This record gives sequence, structure tokens and C-alpha cells, in this order.
Amino acid sequence: MFIMSQSPLLDHLLELRRRLLIGVIVVLAIFSVLAFFADDLYSWLAAPMIASLPQGSTLIATDVATPFFTPFKLALVVSIALAVPVLLWQMWAFIAPGLYQREKRLVVPLMVSSSLLFYAGIAFAYFVVLPLALNFLANAAPEGVTVATDIASYLDFVLAIFMAFGIAFETPVAIILLCWTGVTSVTSLRAKRPYVIVGAFAVGMVLTPPDVISQTLLAIPMWLLFELGLLIASLYQHKPPSAAPESD
Repeated sequence: MFIMSQSPLLDHLLELRRRLLIGVIVVLAIFSVLAFFADDLYSWLAAPMIASLPQGSTLIATDVATPFFTPFKLALVVSIALAVPVLLWQMWAFIAPGLYQREKRLVVPLMVSSSLLFYAGIAFAYFVVLPLALNFLANAAPEGVTVATDIASYLDFVLAIFMAFGIAFETPVAIILLCWTGVTSVTSLRAKRPYVIVGAFAVGMVLTPPDVISQTLLAIPMWLLFELGLLIASLYQHKPPSAAPESD
């Protein structure tokens, strides 16, 4: 009797382990390919920084092993980022049996859109934010100070920027889920719009470098994505079932 009551839990744990194993295998498979291009990946990532440095300046390595490990660290992070759709699909496959058909119709578009928005946030950070922010920071150095950025520190800085913008671009998905689950409503969020705008700039101050450009470039897209989330959530907002008409 006890064994039978525990078997569903054991089945769920085994299924979870299988899904996690598939995700790990996919990440390692992508990494095994990208590892051969680790140096090229880092050169591509470092291009905005090198372009903002004074003529003749380059990135430096302050640790003996840094030139070897840093490109591979980047390759691993890129592998995880590229595997996000597969990881989300494995998560979806694990929770799908417990969802209603109406919930399944909503979850799949949200998973696809969340992946696309995450990648869009990273692309926006690389092509728009980084060139402006790095140029500002490089030119802000006091006179007589030579800017020489360590390659490991630069990687950590850029990954933090990418993560901040990738998560910030998930705002529409978060708004839709909050409204659909009944935690809040579109009307309530619209009434809180001024606080949301102030909060977006506060988040920009916390998650980005200490310059007005990158803070503004994070806050404004968050606000616009908030408005987009409200627009879409008005179509998906959860409505309680109406009472059945009384029979004569």
C-alpha cells in the first residue's frame, strides 16, 4: 500500500531526471561544437569594447589561465543560451500532462515568445546598448588614465548586461501570466502605470552600468514592453465562468 502510494512520485522524479538529462546532453552537444570557435566568439564579443578604446589599446589578461578559460566560459554560456528553446520544451513536456487543454493552448505560444524576447533583449544589448555604454565609459576616464580592461572582467560585465536585458524583455510574458492567473488585472496594472515607469528606471539603475545612457535604454524598452503586455493580456485575461441560465 505504501509502495503503491509512492510510485506516482517516483515516476515524476524519474521523468524529471530524464528531462534534465536531455537538457544537459543538448547543452554539452552544442558546447562541443562551439568550443572549436571559442576564440572567434570572444573576438566577436569584444568588438564593441575594442572599438571604444583609444587608438592602439587592447584588452588585457591579468591572470595566467585567463586567456585559456575565458573563451571557453563564453562558449559554455552561449551553449546554454542556444539551448533555451530545448530546455523550455523539456519543461513544457514535464508539466503538460497536468494542464488543461485551455492552459496548453496558452503555454506553447508563451514559451515560443519568451525565447524570442530573450534573444531580442540580448541582440538589443549587443547592437545598441554596448556600443553607446562602452564608448561613454571609455571616454569618462580621467586624463592620464589608460583604459586597459581585463578580458575576464569584460566578459562578466557583458554577461550581466545580456542577462539584464534578456530578463527585462520578458516583461510581456510576465504581464500576461499575472493577468491570466488572476493575480492582477489589466485595469489594475493600467492604474499603476506611473509607478511602473518609475520602477523601470529604478531597475535600469540597478541592473546596468552607472551611466544614464544604458539605464535609459533599459527603462524605455521595459515600459514599452509593459504596454505590449497589457495589450496582449487584455485578450488572454482569465475570466471566471459565467453562471448558467436558469431553466423555466
